[in-house]
Amino acid sequence: MYTTALIIFIITYTGIIFTRLPRINIDRPSAAFFGAVAMIVFGVMNFDEAIQAIDFNTIALLLGMMIIISTLELDGFFGWIATRTLAIADTPFKLLLVLTMITGLASAFLVNDAVVLLFTPVIIGICRALKVNPIPFLIAEILSSNIGSAMTITGNPQNMLIGINSGIAYGSFLLYLLPVSFLGLIVVVLAVKWFYPTVINASFPVQALAAGSAESQVTGGDTWDYRSIRFSVPIFILVIALFFLSRPLGLSIPVIALLGASLILLLGRVKPSKVIRQVDWVLLLFFASLFIVVRGVEKAGLMDQVLTHINLTENLAGLAGVHMASLLMSQVVSNVPFTVVMLPLMKAADSEILWLALASASTLAGNATIIGAMANLIVIETAETKGVKIKFMEFFRIGIVVTLVSMLLSFGIIYLQMQTR
Repeated sequence: MYTTALIIFIITYTGIIFTRLPRINIDRPSAAFFGAVAMIVFGVMNFDEAIQAIDFNTIALLLGMMIIISTLELDGFFGWIATRTLAIADTPFKLLLVLTMITGLASAFLVNDAVVLLFTPVIIGICRALKVNPIPFLIAEILSSNIGSAMTITGNPQNMLIGINSGIAYGSFLLYLLPVSFLGLIVVVLAVKWFYPTVINASFPVQALAAGSAESQVTGGDTWDYRSIRFSVPIFILVIALFFLSRPLGLSIPVIALLGASLILLLGRVKPSKVIRQVDWVLLLFFASLFIVVRGVEKAGLMDQVLTHINLTENLAGLAGVHMASLLMSQVVSNVPFTVVMLPLMKAADSEILWLALASASTLAGNATIIGAMANLIVIETAETKGVKIKFMEFFRIGIVVTLVSMLLSFGIIYLQMQTR
């Protein structure tokens, strides 16, 4: 069983890493799905054990947030908020500052993958309307989305995994990681200004946007359904408020997300079938498959071997180990698959500080390279369809600087928190 599980794990993660292999129609979800099925077919675990391996709390939280986000998108809420906030900037530096902070804040309370998917066309439209190079602003969007998402349980998929498995309260999670994200966003602004001084220190005719002449470029011609927004936005705000009150109310975060999703489907003006079609079912399949693969590896005893080589004690060495492992492995398999693998090890360590360190480090590490996080790929691929190409090395030269500085900040801040507990 040990050898079989190891071979399946290697094959699965090879597909996740490379996504393109000769003569094989493979991508990350299909690689994970193959691994999950193989664990059952080759006897590492039976079907019932595979079903039990799936963390349905995480799946429920993702599903609930996807339905809420999809409704807000179809209502035109994201286009409305982006154009209203970005249009206040009258210089490239102000545009950079506003973009970074808005993207970071939005990514904290919504899944960052969805935020960048919706904001990228808006940013390109604004930059084209103002005759400015969009690449620095798109890079800032990627970096700030990842950094901003680190501060809450609902900011990104890996934090959802960590939040649910660690049992850390929503408010406590935010309180601990807010300083990391806030300082990280400042680093993004300074780094982009440093690497793109010609663009950021220039000026542009912002009156064109203020006058509304760029409206069609920015929104793509979409309209905002105010009749639907008056229901969907209050429900979204209610969901965020309930996240903070989940413990006093005795409600779990996944249940709150599902409650919000059900209300938004019932009271919104968008057809439920249209919303449900917008849900990323492939991502849910990817997560479910990864849970099965990792449980198979755990059952076969592979995790016991790993535990003997990783220091996950609540001290300086353990904190450094989590940050270093996150930085290296997120570039190999991306931060979500890395986090799934770490879950059994973190549960064994049973340290709130190390859980927070994993949430912070795995998210921040995603900024180092294009393949470090899903949000990076979403922005780059979406931009390419709009005729804007961000090259690997152009992203890497600023991404690695921001990553190393923000990781050092994360290490220092969490170490201080550990000392004062």
